[in-house]
Amino acid sequence: MSSSAGLAKRYVKALFELADTMGKIDIVARNFAEMETMISESDDLRSVIMSSAMSRDDQAKIMKAVLEKAEADDLVIKFIGTICQNGRLFALPQMITVFLADLAKRRGEISAEVISAVPLDASHEKDVMEAIANVTKSDKIALETSVDPSLIGGLVVRIGSRMIDTSIKTKLNRLEAAMKGVG
Repeated sequence: MSSSAGLAKRYVKALFELADTMGKIDIVARNFAEMETMISESDDLRSVIMSSAMSRDDQAKIMKAVLEKAEADDLVIKFIGTICQNGRLFALPQMITVFLADLAKRRGEISAEVISAVPLDASHEKDVMEAIANVTKSDKIALETSVDPSLIGGLVVRIGSRMIDTSIKTKLNRLEAAMKGVG
């Protein structure tokens, strides 16, 4: 295990215990899921998180303002303030991932990521959930969906370390590779 993974696990363990005693695990999970989205969508926020040149105080002020605007729970605001002051903000994305994965594991949920060329409507999402439930033999599935237009069509599904790629992009790449071998 890398040192940053160990660091993330230690912080998350402490947060998990505190959130559990306060009855705020679901709130923290929801806030972390929202933070994960904000981080993935904002280059500026990622820059603040990864900056080694910015002071800890400046990082803490910026993160507090972002979290308050997002109406995050006080526990999450204090936790992120603490990691800022300890110079560990760079590990926040990994801490979020570890927290959400640990929570899913404790709840017996299976995490699945689905990437599609276009957003899935409710009917297609339900079909994907049913297919994943059949494959995993579990009805507790945490589904995360995202869109990648470069896939052209089809889906890429990740369940743990297993990946199923039915995208047209991959099929075209395989066809192209096969055609190069013929010529």
